[in-house]
This record gives sequence, structure tokens and C-alpha cells, in this order.
Amino acid sequence: MRTFIAKLKLKLLLSVFAMCIALASLLYTSNLVRHLQERERTSVTIWAAAIEQVALAAEQNPYEADFREMAEELSPTDPMTPRRRAALAWAGRLPIGDHIDFIFDIISKYPPDVPAVIVDDAGNPIRWQHLGVPEGGELTLEDSLKIAERIAWMDRNFASIAIEVQEDSLTSGLIQKVHYGESLVIRDLRIYPYLQLAFVAMFIGFGYLGFSYARRSEQSNLWVGMAREAAHQLGTPISSLMGWTEVMRTSPSVDHDTLNEMDADIQRLGLVANRFNDIGSSPKLETQALAPVADAISDYIRRRFPRRGMTLTVNVPPDLEAPINADLFAWVIENLLKNAMDSIENEQGQIQIIAGTERNRIYVDVIDNGKGIDRRDWSSIFKPGFSTKTRGWGLGLSLAKRIVADYHGGQLILVNSVIDQGSRFRILLPDS
Repeated sequence: MRTFIAKLKLKLLLSVFAMCIALASLLYTSNLVRHLQERERTSVTIWAAAIEQVALAAEQNPYEADFREMAEELSPTDPMTPRRRAALAWAGRLPIGDHIDFIFDIISKYPPDVPAVIVDDAGNPIRWQHLGVPEGGELTLEDSLKIAERIAWMDRNFASIAIEVQEDSLTSGLIQKVHYGESLVIRDLRIYPYLQLAFVAMFIGFGYLGFSYARRSEQSNLWVGMAREAAHQLGTPISSLMGWTEVMRTSPSVDHDTLNEMDADIQRLGLVANRFNDIGSSPKLETQALAPVADAISDYIRRRFPRRGMTLTVNVPPDLEAPINADLFAWVIENLLKNAMDSIENEQGQIQIIAGTERNRIYVDVIDNGKGIDRRDWSSIFKPGFSTKTRGWGLGLSLAKRIVADYHGGQLILVNSVIDQGSRFRILLPDS
């Protein structure tokens, strides 16, 4: 039991550690996304400001067309014409100055890599990018609806940026807005930690399955080796005891009743040795009646009842047959009966063995009115090392489940258990 609890604590500790790693990864990615969102908003703000400055430049220099016309009227033969045309071009770019070219580069060559839409004061799209809609040209009704849906989504997640274009100080300006969303990089970053955790979980899962399989194989080989060694060690003293009982029978003063009991116990030891010897091999299954097997093991258990008021009833149809190995199957029932007997704490203990067929399968139920099993322990009772007994090893149910599943192709399940009312275990076997 202590080993089982230690394993549970270790699993809990590893689970908490994995959750801490996942939480740290999510927090780090969330913080990184927040910083990138701030940088993208800054880029969009600069882009919007550049557009605003170009618009202001166009509005604040009403003589640009005149300067261009004057440059065209200059005589091409005059050696001063190139210099004068350069001066007129410079004047046409006032009041912004030469860096208007840099602003045009910001707008045309280095726009922010985010989906964005610029709308006029009436909400009509003027310019857009990265929306899956052809940039420039006339908008179809479908494209207009798509842009409207994207603008609605952008406004739910990001505040729009206003661009004010004012012709002069006496008139009110035109307000345009820049609606923008997040880039693919940020969207990928949002998904990345979940993908990372999924791949890590898959890696851990496959690793766990691999190590579990290796551990189970190692435990199985160890169990088989110990069982075979136990059978081998029991063989010599059993043979010796059989010989001594035959010698004792020749004595005229021998107590035959005691000798018969000794013979029964020796036969029992031989049965136990055969059981251990069958572990790890492929025991031969024979289709036979279940009633004699259940009756024989029940008689053995009844003689060992710790209380006089305890009863054990067997209700197995005599014609009910199943492919079983009699020695191993009796061992399963014996383990279930012993657990039932140990769980009963009152003087009127009742144990039942009931068998029948259900959905083309044979079932054998062992029912008791003992102290029951807590609902939280139902999933653990068949695990090696788990036991509710103070001095239990926690191997009986695990061994019984292994015998039923591995050697008989069946199932051993806990059907129901209620505290202070009892438990019902069921063996399911394939129908012959």
C-alpha cells in the first residue's frame, strides 16, 4: 500500500510540474504576443501618420500645379533651365520638404504587415491590404461585404486610428480611419504554445506507453520467474511429506483422521505448486462444468470461516460450461472469496456465488455484504500494491485479473460496491 501511495504522489508531482511548464509557456507567449501587438500598433500609427502628412502636403501647397506649368514653359536651350526646374520642383514640394519621398516610401514600400483598411468619413473603403480582396480597382458586392465583416472583427479586437485631413484653419477637416488586425506572426504565436504542448504531450504519452510496456514485461517476467521458482521449491518438501505420510500409515498407533487431514493439506500444497507452475505458460483450457469447481473451492473456504454465523451459498447451474483451466480458475474464485470473507465484519456475513449467461457471455458473480469499497478506490483495486487491508500485499485481485484476462480471454470487473453494504465482483468469460 505504501508503494502504491508513493507512486500516486510521484504521478501527482509530475502532473503538477507539467502543468507549471505549460502555464509558464502560455504566460511567456502571451507576454510576447502583447509586445508584438504594441509594436504592430506603432507601425500602423506611423503608416497612418505618413498618409495624413501626404494628404496635408497636397492640401497645403495649392501652387504645385503652377510650379509644374512654369517648369514646362522654360526654354530648353537656356543653360539655366535645369537649375530653375530643380528649384521649381523643390518649391512644389513645400512645406514638407525633401523628406516627402521618405514618407511615400513608408506608405508604398514599407507598409505594416497586418490586415488594414482605410475608410473615409462615410465609412467607405479607400485603401486596404492583406484582406484576401484584390487591392485597388472597383469592389464587387461580395468583396464589400467581406471587407465590412473584417472591419467589424478588427473593431472588436483593436481600436481604430483616426486620420484628419484639414484644408485650412477655417474649414473642418475630413476624418478618415484606419482599421487593422493582427498579423499572421501573432496568430501563429497564439497557436504555437498549444501545438508545442500537444507535441510534448504526444512525446510523453508515447514514451510513457513504451516504458509502461517495458516495465510490465519486466514485471511479468519477474513474476513468472518467482512463480516458477516457488513451484520448484515447493516440489521437494511436498514429495517428502507424501513419503512420510505413507510411512506413518504403517504405524499401528497412527491417528487416521489426522493423517487424512494431512493428506488433504499436502494435496492442497500440490495444487498451489501447480498453480504457480502454470503462471507464465500457456495453460490448457478445457470446456467443463463450472459448478464442480465452484463447489470444491467453496467447501475449502467454508472450513476456514472465522465466524460461525457466516454463510456461503453457491448458485451455479450444473449444465453451465466454459473453457477454463480448472486450477487457475479456482484460484481466481478463491481470491475473490477470501477478499469477501476479509471484508465482512459482522456476525451475519453472507457470501454468494451466482453464475449464468448474458449477451453470449458467461458470468460468475461473487457477492458479499461486507464493508464495501470507497468509490474513489474502484479504479485502483486491481493495481499491484493497492490494498485496503492493514497487512495486505495488494496482489490478490491483480493476480486474479491477470489470470482471467491473459489466460481465459475474459474480464474481471467490480460491478458495484457500497460502503457498509457490500460488493459485487463479476468474472466474464467467452461462451464455449
